[in-house]
Amino acid sequence: MTGALANPFRSLRHRNYRIWAAGALISNIGTWVQRTAQDWLVFTELTHHDASTVGIVMGLQFAPQLLLLPWTGSAADQFNQRKLLIATQATMGALSLVLGALTLLGIVQLWHVYVLAFLFGCAAAFDAPVRQTFVSELVGDEDLPNAVALNSTSFNAARMIGPAVSGVVIAGFGTGWAFLIDGMSFIAVLVSLGFLGISDLRRNARASRAKGSFVEGLVYVRQRPDLMAILIMLFLIGTFGLNFPIFIATMAVDVFHVDASGYGLLSSIMAIGTMAGALLSGSRDQTRFRGLPVAAAIFGASCAGAAIAPGYWLFSLALIIIGISALMFSNLTNSLMQLSTNPAMRGRVMALRVAVALGATPIGAPIVGWVADHYGPPWALAVGAVSGFAAALVGLYAMYRRLAGSKTRPEDGKPRD
Repeated sequence: MTGALANPFRSLRHRNYRIWAAGALISNIGTWVQRTAQDWLVFTELTHHDASTVGIVMGLQFAPQLLLLPWTGSAADQFNQRKLLIATQATMGALSLVLGALTLLGIVQLWHVYVLAFLFGCAAAFDAPVRQTFVSELVGDEDLPNAVALNSTSFNAARMIGPAVSGVVIAGFGTGWAFLIDGMSFIAVLVSLGFLGISDLRRNARASRAKGSFVEGLVYVRQRPDLMAILIMLFLIGTFGLNFPIFIATMAVDVFHVDASGYGLLSSIMAIGTMAGALLSGSRDQTRFRGLPVAAAIFGASCAGAAIAPGYWLFSLALIIIGISALMFSNLTNSLMQLSTNPAMRGRVMALRVAVALGATPIGAPIVGWVADHYGPPWALAVGAVSGFAAALVGLYAMYRRLAGSKTRPEDGKPRD
């Protein structure tokens, strides 16, 4: 490997991946329509600009990543991944339709959102690790980092479209229709799963169904200092830095005083950065640990820049940089952890990754929301900045330990620094 740029779309040569990617793009657009609408519903329609409540909803939606951790990773390692994806995607689509119906009927209440967010999170907790490891069945390990990056590209291309669409739909037709759009979008990914060539799937090794498989995964990660360092960095940024709904909603409404369309536009502008970060990740033919502290430091600096931005458009520019650094950081953690892990352990390791990155939201989101309510949105962004700088220090310390003689190489002998 030379580290040179490579074809950023090379995973598309695999027929199964092309089918999956097409369905996922449509579903991802619906997901961003729903996320924007849910934040707007809670922040402006069910409360009077209460950022703490938005944080509570986020916490309920991501809490199952931790609560169900003993089962989610094991399910991804033990069961047929394609069939499990069909079940989780269908469940999430149905829940979005229920929220849409409640909203359109004018009977939606905050407790409805709490319950549905928690149930959605339960389905997503099983969906996330299997969806991430299923990529290797579509393209194999050789193209895995590129496929991870293309998945992020799709997700963030949708992020450019979905929030803006959601803002227009909310302003023109009402919030309920945004949830119905999301519910219907899950049909696309279900159809794509049905059209996959089963014989062409590159089956990963399946773990045996035995008691203690979750503990086995914990022990495996505990014995890997490189994986532990990545998880600590993810915890810091995931807990206090990846609270974009709170950052954007509070800055848009309380600082820049824009309407739903202006709020949706900010989310779409940030997606320009996240999509650029995903494409940059996909253009690399080499995955290195040293990129993690660099991306974390840039994330911290860009959050600090957003906090002191004097106007809407300068804030938008900072969001682009935040998006680039956040996606490069996220994709690196995904690829590094999958490629250096025994295939039979990947589901459990990736479940831990998702649980740490998203499951810590119940801790961080209410705290960040409270800071925004009591000290102002810029101070909430300052919390995100500190999380980025702290994660960068953890990464640098891990690299220092390796250079000092710590044995932190992965099983396949590939260098980590």
